[in-house]
Amino acid sequence: MELHIEDLSTGYGEKAISQHLTFPIPSGQITALIGANGCGKSTLLKTICRIIPPLGGTVTLDGKSLWDYDSRVLARKVGILPQNPSAPGELSVRELVMYGRAPYHGPFFSRGSQEDRDIVQWALEETDMMEFADRNVMALSGGQRQRAWIAMAIAQTTDILFLDEPTSFLDVAHQMEVLELVRHLNEAYGKTIIMVIHELNEAARFAHHLIAMKQGKILYQGSPEEVFHQQMLRDIFGIDAELIQDPRTGRPLCIPYSRYRKR
Repeated sequence: MELHIEDLSTGYGEKAISQHLTFPIPSGQITALIGANGCGKSTLLKTICRIIPPLGGTVTLDGKSLWDYDSRVLARKVGILPQNPSAPGELSVRELVMYGRAPYHGPFFSRGSQEDRDIVQWALEETDMMEFADRNVMALSGGQRQRAWIAMAIAQTTDILFLDEPTSFLDVAHQMEVLELVRHLNEAYGKTIIMVIHELNEAARFAHHLIAMKQGKILYQGSPEEVFHQQMLRDIFGIDAELIQDPRTGRPLCIPYSRYRKR
């Protein structure tokens, strides 16, 4: 599936955050949106996946405007995990994941078919959540809960998955757990994944394509090797840093030292 952004302007009401952005999303790859807090990453992501309307321009999926799709049809093509999702207090993990099958049914969807149950089972296994399947969602740790929500998203069996800050508020071990799952979904099933992420080294390690933003504008985009350099770190984050090659992955590794101050 081809996702393309043309002359897109984003914002809330009459307040523009980004204006006239044009860029492709590489199919079958992991794309990470990076930038300082408040630069417009999450607003852009919400607009691309139709959570909020654009102020102008278009987002097309396979040549058709996203806003021309029926909501249920679109939900079979695009999965979304927003920031800080919440579920009713008495919902089990298995019940949560079953909601991922709702786009394939009518308004009175309940237990689902055998196919739905098989897909839910697959999603639980892929996210390593089988042992927690009957546990209350709210009784899980932060990392487990995030994996449960990802299981629900992949139970939609979409080709495209949007993740808005999937590692926020997680400790480093759970961050790795979630990002390794994201990479597995991309490598094993060819899913196109677009995510907002704050940790620079995680973006460089796990993404194929980076989009670096500042004040609503895209200043750099390309592979981690193309995008990660000292000038980008100064322009986007205002830091002085050293860049080395990760000895295990060969990807760029950033070591921040100080705020960048123009002389």
